[in-house]
Amino acid sequence: MENKDYEDFISTISHELRTPLTSIRGFSQTMLSSWDKIDDDSKKKFLNIIVDQSNRLINLVENMLAVTKLQNTKDNLIYREFAVKPVIETTTAIVKNQYKDKIFEIRQDNQVTPVLADKDKFQQIMTNLIENAAKYGDENSTIKIEIRNKNDQVSVKVINHGPEIPEDCYEKIFNKFSRIDSPLTRKVQGSGLGLYITKNLTEKMGGTISVKSGNNITTFELCLPCANIEKQARDKCRQ
Repeated sequence: MENKDYEDFISTISHELRTPLTSIRGFSQTMLSSWDKIDDDSKKKFLNIIVDQSNRLINLVENMLAVTKLQNTKDNLIYREFAVKPVIETTTAIVKNQYKDKIFEIRQDNQVTPVLADKDKFQQIMTNLIENAAKYGDENSTIKIEIRNKNDQVSVKVINHGPEIPEDCYEKIFNKFSRIDSPLTRKVQGSGLGLYITKNLTEKMGGTISVKSGNNITTFELCLPCANIEKQARDKCRQ
């Protein structure tokens, strides 16, 4: 990471960390100093805010570590053969706890081939995509995850209903610190690192990721190599 990029990275992350830390400190101090004067509903509300902001901090720290590792050429991926659906089901169950107003549907075609990829990195990618869909999806909407074979790859689509992404921003949203300027994104908290990390990890594993948006529907499609391609297996073993 060059000096200018590093300075921008530290500046942006410092700004992003300050907001949740200030909230956690402020509500904690209020509860400690005025515990007997605060009603139970307010206490519950304040504690929920502290939990939400703590989760935000955890996500920020995880993204910071992920970006740092992306800059490290020695960060070796561990390739193995695995079915994607169980990983997606686990990830969805975790995300659902945070976005209880959303409905999550997972659909898989018959006999989908396992992929050859780093399982932990795949889970990180799916967490970013499913959280992103839930975060920007309409209230009480359904997030659909579709899994199928596509030529020599496995395709995973994450689909949500909500504000559209302008076509001229399709590439921009995968850039570091990039966020679309709209009324929704101004309300929704984010560091602009999730999709950047997702794209880099996907491409490191020989896959592709793309987005299409229209008619209030946004679809992210992730494609990863199938595990039964001998040449790809040999190539990965040489890395």
